[in-house]
Amino acid sequence: MADLIDTLTDPLNIAGVLAAGACFATIVTVAAPALSDDRLGSRLKEVARKREELRKKSRADLAKGSGSLQHKNANSFAKKLVERFDLQKALADDTLAEKLIRAGLRGHAAQTMFYFYRAALPIGFALLGLLYVMTIGGHLPMHMKLVAVVGGLAAGYYAPNLYLKNLADKRRQKIMEAFPDSLDMMLICVESGMSIEMALQRVGQEIAPASVELAEEFALTTAELSYLPDRRQAYENLARRTNHPGVKAVAMALTQAEKYGTPVGQALRVMAKENREMRLSEAEKKAASLPPKLTVPMIIFFLPVLFAVIIGPAVIQVNEIIGNR
Repeated sequence: MADLIDTLTDPLNIAGVLAAGACFATIVTVAAPALSDDRLGSRLKEVARKREELRKKSRADLAKGSGSLQHKNANSFAKKLVERFDLQKALADDTLAEKLIRAGLRGHAAQTMFYFYRAALPIGFALLGLLYVMTIGGHLPMHMKLVAVVGGLAAGYYAPNLYLKNLADKRRQKIMEAFPDSLDMMLICVESGMSIEMALQRVGQEIAPASVELAEEFALTTAELSYLPDRRQAYENLARRTNHPGVKAVAMALTQAEKYGTPVGQALRVMAKENREMRLSEAEKKAASLPPKLTVPMIIFFLPVLFAVIIGPAVIQVNEIIGNR
C-alpha cells in the first residue's frame, strides 16, 4: 500500500500522466474535425432536398389543379404549318411572351397557335372579302372591292393582337376586383405569424371562388418563392404578369420590407388601404362617366319618342281640321 502511495505521489509519475493526457487531448482536438460528421453539410443538403420537394409539389399542384395555367396542346396541323414555314421568325414579336402571360396563356403551344392564327386569319378574311365582292358585292366599284379585300386582310392581321389585349384586360380587371380583399386576408395571416409563402398559399385557396385568376397568380408566386434564388424576382414576376400599378406597388413594398427588415404586416396594411382607395376611385370614375355615355342613347331612343308624344296630338288635330274643310 505504501508503494502504491509513493508511486502515485511521485512527481515524475504525475508529470508523465499529465504529459500523456495533454498529448491525447491534442490528438483528439486535431483529429476530431476529420472524424466527426459534417452536420452543416448534411443540414444544407437536407434544406436543398426539401426545397426541391416543395418546388416539385408546387409545380405538380399547379399542373393538376389549374387547367388554365397551361394552354392546351397545339393543333398538330398548326404546329406543322408553323414549323414548315418558320412563322416564328417571319412573324417574330419580342413582346409576345409577355402578352400571352398577361392573358393567362402559358407554354410553347400558345405561341404556336398565335403564330398560326396570325398567318391564317389574314388569308381567311381576305378570301371572305374576295368572295363577297364576287357574289353579293359584284355591283360595287373597283376601289370599293379593293377596300373590302384589303380591309379583310388588315382585320385578320390585327385580330390576334386585339384578342390578346382584350383577354388580358378582362383578366386584369377580374384580378383587381379581388386584390384589395386578398391583401386584407394576407395582412391577417402575416400578423398571425404565417410566413409570406404560407400567407400567399392560404389566401390563394380562399380567394379562388371569387377570382380564379388571382388564385393562379398567388400559386405561381408561392412556387417561385420556393425555388427562385432571388425572392425579389418572384415579386417582380407577379407585377409583370398582372400589369397593374396596385400590384406593382405591393410587390415593391414586399421587396423593400424583406431587404431592409421592415415589418411586412405594416407594409401590407398600407398597401391594402391604398388599393381599397384605388378601387373606390375607379368606381367613382365609372359613375362619373355614365352621363356622357347615356347622351347618345337618349338622343337616339328617347327624343324621337318624346317628340312623337308632344307633336302627335297636334298633328292629329290639324289633320282633322283639314279633313272637315
